[in-house]
Amino acid sequence: MIGRHISSLRVIAILLAMAFLLAACPAAAPAGGAEMAADEEMAEEEAMEEEGKVLTILYWQAASLPGPYLSGGTKDQDAGAITLEPLANYDPNGTIVPRLAVEIPTIENGGVSEDLMTITWMLKEGLLWSDGSNVTSEDVVFTWQYCSNEATGCTASEAFLGIESVEAVDDRTIKITFDSPTPYPYNAFVGANTPIISSVQFADCVGAAAQTCNEQNTAPLGTGPYRIIDFKVNDVAVYERNPHYHGDPAYFDTVIFKGGGDAASAARAVLETGEADYAWNLQVEPDILRDMEAAGLGTVISAFAGYVERVLVNQTNPHSELGDDRSEYMGGDNPHPFLTFAPIPQAMSMAIDRTLISEQLYGFAGQPTCNVIPAPLHYVSDSNDGCLTQDIDGANALLDENGVLDSDGDGIREYNGLPLKISYQTSTNSVRQKTQALLRQWWLQIGIETELINHDASVFFGGDPNSPDTYQKFYTDLQMYTTGPTIDPQQHLSNWICDQIPMRENSWGGGNIFRGCNSEYDTLFEQLTQTPVGPEREALVKQLNDINVQSFYQIPLVYRGEVSAQLNTLKGVWINGWDSQMWNVGDWHR
Repeated sequence: MIGRHISSLRVIAILLAMAFLLAACPAAAPAGGAEMAADEEMAEEEAMEEEGKVLTILYWQAASLPGPYLSGGTKDQDAGAITLEPLANYDPNGTIVPRLAVEIPTIENGGVSEDLMTITWMLKEGLLWSDGSNVTSEDVVFTWQYCSNEATGCTASEAFLGIESVEAVDDRTIKITFDSPTPYPYNAFVGANTPIISSVQFADCVGAAAQTCNEQNTAPLGTGPYRIIDFKVNDVAVYERNPHYHGDPAYFDTVIFKGGGDAASAARAVLETGEADYAWNLQVEPDILRDMEAAGLGTVISAFAGYVERVLVNQTNPHSELGDDRSEYMGGDNPHPFLTFAPIPQAMSMAIDRTLISEQLYGFAGQPTCNVIPAPLHYVSDSNDGCLTQDIDGANALLDENGVLDSDGDGIREYNGLPLKISYQTSTNSVRQKTQALLRQWWLQIGIETELINHDASVFFGGDPNSPDTYQKFYTDLQMYTTGPTIDPQQHLSNWICDQIPMRENSWGGGNIFRGCNSEYDTLFEQLTQTPVGPEREALVKQLNDINVQSFYQIPLVYRGEVSAQLNTLKGVWINGWDSQMWNVGDWHR
C-alpha cells in the first residue's frame, strides 16, 4: 500500500506540472525579452527532467476499464494493451508475431496438429507478472475459463468459440483442443482483445463476481513494458516502467493515458500546441487536420485495415415502456415494431449518399462501402455495390409499393399504424454528429423522422452495468460506430451468430449487438469454421457478409482508415490497423 501511495503522489505531481506548463506557456516572447524567454524555457526543461520521461497519450474516448474483457470499447482494449499482453499480436502488415509465446505454432513446426483439432503454444522462459510473480500456463487456462463463463459477461467471448478445452501440459506449454477441425486456430490469445490475465489476481472474479472486482478490474497485473499505478474511470490511466518486463526496458518513466474532450481538441494538443505526444482516432474533417499539421509540431498518421463505420439496426423493441424487456431478444418474441420489415431499412440505405459522407467528412481516411467485411480484398463481396449510388426516388417508390404510406399527410409514413419515428445514437464526435445530421435529412425525404442522440464516448463504449446508454444495451432504434475484422474475418463474423446476442442474463456481453438471429447465417458460419483457407472459405465469407447486409441488420457507410497524430519528436510509433495502436508502445522513445 505504501508503494501505491507514493506512486499516486507522483502521478499528482506530474499532472500538476503538466497543467502549470500548459497554462504558463506564452504565445510569443515580448520584444527585448529573449533572455527571460530562454530562462523560462530552461526552467520548463528542468521541471520536465525532474519529473522524468513522460509519454502523454490522448484518447478522447476515455477508458472505462484498462482491459478488454468487461468493456468492448477500443479505448479500453488499448488502455489494457499498455500492460496486458496476448500470446501473439498482429503487426501492421497483418502478420502474426510472437509476444508471450516463443513462436507461432504451425502444422510445419508441429504446433498445429495435422487434423486441425489442436494448437500448442509454448510460453517464453522466465515470464513474470508486474508484481514479480511467475507467469505460467495456468494463467492461460484461467483466462479461457474466465471469459468463456457466460455469467462473467466477457465482451470477447466470441474469440473462444469452438474451443473444447485449454490445458496446461506443463508450466510453459498450453494445448488448446477444438470441438471440430479448425483451419484458422489463431483467434484466442492472438491480438490485444484477448490478453492473458493473472489466475491468482482474478481467482475470485469468475462469473457474476467479475463485475464486482473493482481492484482487479482497474489495476490488472500485466507482463507488458509498463504497469498500471493509477486509474480513474472515464478519465485517466497512469503507468510506470515495468521492472519485470521480458523485453528491453521501456524508454519512458511514466505513461499518462488521458481521456475526455473531443477528437479535434486531441488533434490540436499534438499538432498545434505540442502538449501531448500522441492522439488517437481523429475523426476530424481532413481540411482541419491539414491546417493543424501545418504548424509543424506533429504529423498525421493513418492505416487501413478492416474498420467500417456503420449503422446498426435494432432487431428488438427498445421502447422504454417495456421496462427490463427493452431491447431483449426473448427468443425472437420481442421484434422491433417496424425495422424488421426489410423494405423500411432497405429504403433507408438507398437514401444515403455514402460518397458525400466519405469525401466531405473523412477525406483521405475514408472510402464509401456497402460491406461489413471491407478487407482483405479476396474476402470482399461485390454483390452490394448498388448502395454506392444514392436513390431517394427509388427509396420512396419501394416504400409506396410495400404499403408504407403517409396516411395522414404529416410527412411521416406509417407501418401497421405506427409512424416511422426513430431514435439514432452514437458517440459525441463532430464527424459522427455531421453524419447523423445528413442521414436525418435524407431519411426525412423518404418520410422517416429521426431523433438524434449522442453520448460521451467513455459512457457509450463503456461497460458500466448501471448505465442505460452503452452501445451493448442498445436502447435506441439505431446506433452508429466502427469495428472491423482482423486478417481472417472468422472471429469478427462470429459476433453475429444467434448465441452472441447480448441480454440481461449474459450481462450484455455478446457481440451480436443488433440482436439478429438468422439460422442460415449460423449454418454457413459453422461451415466456415471447418473450411481451410482458399476459394471456398472466401466464398463463405462473402455469403456471410451478404446475409448481414441484405438482411439490413447493419447499414455500412464508410471504410475507415485509422487516423492518429504523433509529435515529431516521438519515435518508434508503427500505427497498426489490425491490432491495438498501443501494440508496440514499449518501442516508443524520443
